[in-house]
Amino acid sequence: MVARRYWIDRINAAWRKRPIVWLAGVRRVGKTTLARMWPDAVYLNCDLPSVVRRLEDPELFFRAQPKGAIVVLDEVHRLPDPSRTLKIAADAFPSLRILATGSSTLAVTRKFRDTLTGRKVVILLPPVLWTECEDAFGIRDLDRRFLHGGLPEALLSQSKDSAFFAEWMDSFYARDIQELFGIRERTGFLNLLRLMLRQSGGMVDYSSLSRECDISRPTVKAYLEALSAACALHAVPPFHGGGRRELVRRPKAYGFDTGFVTFVRGWTDIRDDDRGLLWEHLALDVLRAATDGEGLFYWRDKSGREVDFVVRRGRDAHAVECKLNPDRLDAASLRVFRELYPRGRNYVLSPGVTDPYDRRMGGLTIRVVGCRDILRELAL
Repeated sequence: MVARRYWIDRINAAWRKRPIVWLAGVRRVGKTTLARMWPDAVYLNCDLPSVVRRLEDPELFFRAQPKGAIVVLDEVHRLPDPSRTLKIAADAFPSLRILATGSSTLAVTRKFRDTLTGRKVVILLPPVLWTECEDAFGIRDLDRRFLHGGLPEALLSQSKDSAFFAEWMDSFYARDIQELFGIRERTGFLNLLRLMLRQSGGMVDYSSLSRECDISRPTVKAYLEALSAACALHAVPPFHGGGRRELVRRPKAYGFDTGFVTFVRGWTDIRDDDRGLLWEHLALDVLRAATDGEGLFYWRDKSGREVDFVVRRGRDAHAVECKLNPDRLDAASLRVFRELYPRGRNYVLSPGVTDPYDRRMGGLTIRVVGCRDILRELAL
């Protein structure tokens, strides 16, 4: 097993705040493998009928565990009443450390009557981060990460297997979307998913999506909410201060993994023109890891000037531009942004930077960093 040290440390730190860690992420992203990296933990696969029977009386089960024990409830949403089980653990047995995994967020799934406010820390496990490719998986070929994506099985495969991606999408609908959200229109839903992956990184237009998928506008909104809750789509809202020249409503939507973006587009290799957008996806994964998705935006005005990402920290607005080659940055949009929002740092995030450095450009100080450093500098 590949030790994903960054996430192990994040989970251990979360347990010092709350008794329950909710580890969310799409199927096959590595939740189970990560959950098994505590050798002394009591591991329960909630897909198994024997485990469901064992947890019919949660109080009796948790009382039998030694103080301070780690209990892993893998795929906990398979239980008949998972929120009740977790609430009993948190309220009656606070010395236990619970790691619960699932394929969605808690708030919108039908099975969860209680979102466990104040009892949990939510951690979203993304596809393998670029820092992990280098450190843990021994992969330094950026194009391979772009093409194969970051699900461990696909990433470690010697060649891209289209059957893996097609099977994943069918399984995702059958085992996550249909069961958790009760969506029955398989064809319309999967058509929308493929379209969102094909347009990944673009702004959402509900009317256009409705026409192209032949489903109603309210249905498009409901399906997109389900995709976001199931961690398959990340919506990034626009940053604005009420200025008349700024975009204020339309979010940008990113597919969860570059492997699926390249799969639905039919790409078998990576061209120069493809790399910038795909790097933006990997940068978003890193920024979501650093911020837990909180205070993360993009900025654009009606003249088309844009900053890739903005991280809000109190009154500061940190700007992040994503560039494979930091020397190709055009700071014109960044200067306009800083005229409106002078507080905050300016970053260029580039995969080849191992030692951060500052440079002057157009009257701005810009910090050029790699993924490892921005994880540290922007961490909550």
